[in-house]
Amino acid sequence: MLIQAVIALLQAPYANLPQYPVANTFDPLATPGQAEKGIALLTIAITTGIFVVTAGLIVYGIWRYRIRPGDDATQEPPQVYGSNQIEVAWTVIPILIVFVLIGVSVRVIAAVQNASPSQSSVKLQLIGHQWWWTVNYPQFGVVTANEIHVPVSPDGKMVTEVRLESVDVAHSFWIPQLAGKMDLIPNRINYTWIDPHQPGVYYGNCAEYCGTQHANMLLRVIAQPTADFNRWAYEQKQPAVDDPNAAEGKKAFLSLACVNCHLIKGTPSAGVFGPDLTHLMSRQTIGAGVLPLNHENLRAWVNDPQQIKPGCLMPSMKLTGPELDHVVAYLETLH
Repeated sequence: MLIQAVIALLQAPYANLPQYPVANTFDPLATPGQAEKGIALLTIAITTGIFVVTAGLIVYGIWRYRIRPGDDATQEPPQVYGSNQIEVAWTVIPILIVFVLIGVSVRVIAAVQNASPSQSSVKLQLIGHQWWWTVNYPQFGVVTANEIHVPVSPDGKMVTEVRLESVDVAHSFWIPQLAGKMDLIPNRINYTWIDPHQPGVYYGNCAEYCGTQHANMLLRVIAQPTADFNRWAYEQKQPAVDDPNAAEGKKAFLSLACVNCHLIKGTPSAGVFGPDLTHLMSRQTIGAGVLPLNHENLRAWVNDPQQIKPGCLMPSMKLTGPELDHVVAYLETLH
């Protein structure tokens, strides 16, 4: 308890700064990630062996042919020219190593890409923007942003198929513990799939430089038991909560240009250029994973997003203090 209290105390000053959780790619918890870990370990083992042999020969040569006391330092050592056996060895062996790595990589890539999803698979569409993600579940009529909810698959049978698209520049989907990188290319559709074996939050990010806020284009996959996922999908499908206590804030929000970009189901706000805000407060972060979603960060974001994520397409509405408080109060009712 004491250690946890000390850690919390040390972390407190950084609670409202951008968060960059680092996932361990060598701790895969999905089938594609496990296959790719195997390739990585094989490559590391082979290259380590090459390094050890090469470095060992260099060290041996330095030690074996060093100048010894009594040697004539001006005398050039005997010169040995060529060895057919050595030439063949250091040509053939690297070629064989390259072919082994190519063969293993092709086999694993083909196995991952050609896998046949089960009939019970969940299908979602992930769309990359500068610099955030749209997550669309056509099966459930659900659209959210920056967080992917999927059912957990302890036996590898509940697969989530991900259709990847981009509306502007090249992005790249990468959740290190679940699967390797797959690009999102404008005017092209790519596919990948994941099957998290354990419940939990898996951290990822855009892995292709896509502009000034590339490092702040983060993503989370939240794996849940099937019952919890179905409950989440049902709740996300519902229209926004209409809280009478936030009527003034709702009126203020609907009077702003926010309605041209954001969708809030059940209201006149029907924009499609920004994230769907219908269930904003059900998410863990704001600004595509940049900050934890809480009152202080939400207020700072609405007040001036450019102070948090310079270059993003959301402008400051220049709200007065009371207007800002009302709008934030309304947004906080969108669970």
